Amino acid sequence: MTAAPKLKRRQPPTREGWWFLGATLLVGAAAVDAGINLYFLTFGMMVCLVAAGIGLSELGLAGLRVRRVLPPAIHAGTPYLMGIALENRKRRLPSFSIEVEDLIDGRPIEKRCYFLKLPAGRVQETAYRNTMARRGRYRLSGFRLATKFPFGLLPRTRAVADADELYVYPALIPAPEALLRGLPSYPAAGRSFAPSRQGEFRGLRAYRHGDDPRDIHWRSTARRGMPLVREKEDEVAREATVILDNAPQAAADSAAFERAVSEAAGLCVELSQRGFSVGLAVRGGEVRASVGGAQAERILRALAVIAPDAGPLPPIRPGTVVRVRPGAPPALETAGAAARARTA
Repeated sequence: MTAAPKLKRRQPPTREGWWFLGATLLVGAAAVDAGINLYFLTFGMMVCLVAAGIGLSELGLAGLRVRRVLPPAIHAGTPYLMGIALENRKRRLPSFSIEVEDLIDGRPIEKRCYFLKLPAGRVQETAYRNTMARRGRYRLSGFRLATKFPFGLLPRTRAVADADELYVYPALIPAPEALLRGLPSYPAAGRSFAPSRQGEFRGLRAYRHGDDPRDIHWRSTARRGMPLVREKEDEVAREATVILDNAPQAAADSAAFERAVSEAAGLCVELSQRGFSVGLAVRGGEVRASVGGAQAERILRALAVIAPDAGPLPPIRPGTVVRVRPGAPPALETAGAAARARTA
């Protein structure tokens, strides 16, 4: 929820505004020195014009509410669109020529959204295009609203507090084709991953893209109102763990470390799309294996803020294990080898 305006900040006059203020002072000085009524009249009109500009600008900024429309995902180095919705809550008066600037930790992003006319009681939406160079968690502190209406002489601004957190995920580096071909049940070109129908019955789970329709348990599907499929014992082998070595000595080369984080992110997304139950293991923590788009988002959020850690790796579960080290290509490992490497 957007808070009410809590802080006003003044901006210096525009170049035309400085010229107009200088001319106003010059006419005022001439009127006082010469005592000519025409000079006093001209000076009064110029002062009234400045006052009217300030008043109309403040009136245009009053009664405005602004909010963000966050994009579904933001990756480092990839352009994204941030939606901005501006509402004019005044009953009768429109607002003209409004600029909205997003703030990160109180500093403007320098990407502006412009609203030419916002009628009373209306909401308009637009977006600005931006690119975040580095992954991480950013604090969006609010907005800065500005207008030069009506004369373009004295800009007026108003800061609006609206705190929000923005996670910038790592850039996705595609997984090597040779590694993907070493995964169990690697599909042929142009075919989607489909689980095997072999093995003992293990339980029911939600339907995933690529599942065999013959495995749908129709009675449970009708009762739960969502498609459920029979899970077989051999599907346990489709659990995959991506190990990212974030030891301080491995992360000494920052460029290699950032590339390793991007490789791990690309691997996790690829495995999730192929139907694997994906988990992430790093020194100092883990993301337990699960399936679906929400799991991929949890892993990407963890990778967005990952840093070097001297702690031990968590226990590695059975299944497919891929180790990612800075300065080396991702490699498949057995769970036993991964456990020995963890204790080493």
